[in-house]
Amino acid sequence: MNDALQPLSALLSHAERERDEALAHRQHMQQALESARTQAEQLVAYRRDYEQRWAQRFTEAGQVQLLHSYHGFVTRLTQAIEHQQRVVVQAERQLERALETLQQQELRVASVLKLVERRVAEIEKAGAQREQRSLDELASRAAWNRLAAATTRF
Repeated sequence: MNDALQPLSALLSHAERERDEALAHRQHMQQALESARTQAEQLVAYRRDYEQRWAQRFTEAGQVQLLHSYHGFVTRLTQAIEHQQRVVVQAERQLERALETLQQQELRVASVLKLVERRVAEIEKAGAQREQRSLDELASRAAWNRLAAATTRF
């Protein structure tokens, strides 16, 4: 019985390993997404704080060079935020793909488990049929032996 299930056992083990890898990858993608979102939020908060600080300075008499530096930095900061937002979108897509892969692997494991269950049921049914044939044969022999013993007495 064990020999008959060995290929399916190997297939199940492989499918479970792939599922576990897909789960680990999904978790990694989830962490990457959370990290990207956190960084984007930090950049936005930093820009907001920076703009507030400079808004106070602009109420005072300012230098033109200082204003150019401010605008240049805010432009670069905005570009960094836009880039980080693209990173977040990319991380979301990667997480979606990882979830799809995980679902496919879960389905594969479930399919292999169902196949193993069917094979075990077939093996058990075949064993029960063999046992029933053996019992039927023994009963038939016993009946023939009783019949033979009864006919030899007369």
